[in-house]
Amino acid sequence: MADERRAGTADVPGSDLRPTGRARLASAGRRLAGRIPAPWGFVLAVFVGSKIVLSLVGVLVLTAWDGVPGAPPADEAMTRVQQDRISSHRWVSLWFAWDSFIYDHLARLPLDQPWKDFGFPLLYPFLARPLAPLLGGHTAWALLLVANVALLFQLWFAYRLGARLLGDEDPDDGRRAVRYLLLLPTAFLFQAALTESLFVCLALAAFWYAEQRRWLVVGIVGYFLAMSRSVGFVVVIPLALVLLRQHGWRLSPRSLPRYVREGWPLLLVPAGWLTFMAFCRWQGGDWFAYQHAQEKGWGIRVQNPLGVAGSALAGDNSADALRVWIAVAMLAVAAVGLRRRADWPYLVYTVIVVLVPLSMGPPVYKSLLRYLLAAFPVALVLARWARRPGLDGWLTAGLALLQGALFAVWLTYWTHLII
Repeated sequence: MADERRAGTADVPGSDLRPTGRARLASAGRRLAGRIPAPWGFVLAVFVGSKIVLSLVGVLVLTAWDGVPGAPPADEAMTRVQQDRISSHRWVSLWFAWDSFIYDHLARLPLDQPWKDFGFPLLYPFLARPLAPLLGGHTAWALLLVANVALLFQLWFAYRLGARLLGDEDPDDGRRAVRYLLLLPTAFLFQAALTESLFVCLALAAFWYAEQRRWLVVGIVGYFLAMSRSVGFVVVIPLALVLLRQHGWRLSPRSLPRYVREGWPLLLVPAGWLTFMAFCRWQGGDWFAYQHAQEKGWGIRVQNPLGVAGSALAGDNSADALRVWIAVAMLAVAAVGLRRRADWPYLVYTVIVVLVPLSMGPPVYKSLLRYLLAAFPVALVLARWARRPGLDGWLTAGLALLQGALFAVWLTYWTHLII
């Protein structure tokens, strides 16, 4: 009977080729997947999957919003015009808002003429400059490309750092770290033409190489970290704590030469910000042109972050209170989850990136939900907690719902709640 079935099958044209073709295709797929290093296969899948899901949700929300009377709000109408100038495809244009257009402007300014725009650090727009000619001169597309390439590497560093800190290089811990990083309340901004993905990528890279004791690489990465955002040069403090922890937290005259010998590259971190200050001096004649532009353009001045937070919570603006409560929640998660002595560098880092925006006053904490994305150690804490049976599903669902609501708010042009 078996011979008869094989004979009968052979009489059907092509019947013996289809299973073989499928088998060959599956085998080729397995060989290709086997050649991709394990973290990259997962990282690429998560990157593509999140891009598709958020783009689909974004287009659906915007399409539904078009039918609402009075949409978009009057003070957001210009955003739609600027988005349409960048691309007629909504799945592309939805990733541009507010600061994106300023970065686009900075990426196109000629360097051989007097420079007047000093309100933003320049690493992000300057990275887009050499890419723009390859994209037909579209600096906006180049900015989006830089942000998404940074996101891809950010996920890789999150995987590696999460696996190292949460377990003994356990892949499950690495995957959870990536997932919870993308579940932070406004993590959809990692996909946007903004500095979030670049800053977090560089911060994760700096800590990853610090944990490996590759301090020269830490210094180089930290140099660019400081050029990407003003708070970047302060990250030298938690990075120095990693070095201190690696030597048993010893502080003595005898240990100082060892710290200098190993940790001198950390001086490159503040040097990155000094480079930007030198650029301000070269182009504008003022070392502190950035500070003065921030004060003049947005009324920013350094003040007590606790006082700013308290005034927001006691005020009658529910949006301000929501921002600050989310910041308080993230600080609480960090304080509980990073209380072990070995985790102190990450706790200090979290406190810095949460309190520095608050210390700039209301003009900056209006964008607090955006700046909170820098607090990547919160994602590591959540990934650690998610090991408990049953908790992972609840955390994932709750964070996904919160992010979905904030994403819809951002898409419907009330972007000032977010950025």
